[in-house]
Amino acid sequence: MSENRGIVFGLPAKFLKAEAVSIFAASIWLFAVQGLDWWWYPVLLLVPDIFMVGYLASIKLGAISYNIGHSLIPGLVLVVLGLISGSHWTTAIGAIWIGHVGMDRAVGYGLKYHDSFKHTHLSDLK
Repeated sequence: MSENRGIVFGLPAKFLKAEAVSIFAASIWLFAVQGLDWWWYPVLLLVPDIFMVGYLASIKLGAISYNIGHSLIPGLVLVVLGLISGSHWTTAIGAIWIGHVGMDRAVGYGLKYHDSFKHTHLSDLK
């Protein structure tokens, strides 16, 4: 069991994958109701991957920067700020960010540990 320490597996992993697909779908809906051109969604969907640049310095810094960019928190903050301010663009960018996280988690890319790029909390889903 110790080799699975820090990794979600079994039924909880299936629930997390279903949640991730739901998050991705909800982000598409939230983007769509903002009334912006649809093509912005796929164009901006991979922008959060810029947070992988930390890996150029070290695995530890890479994991920290990756996890910041691949957390739901920044996207949720943007959505809330956009809804409060009435900014469709801010809401849409937050929705895309959330969608990126949902998409990544749905295919098994989880939050990173500092020992290896491939060591994530969802490692067994790949």
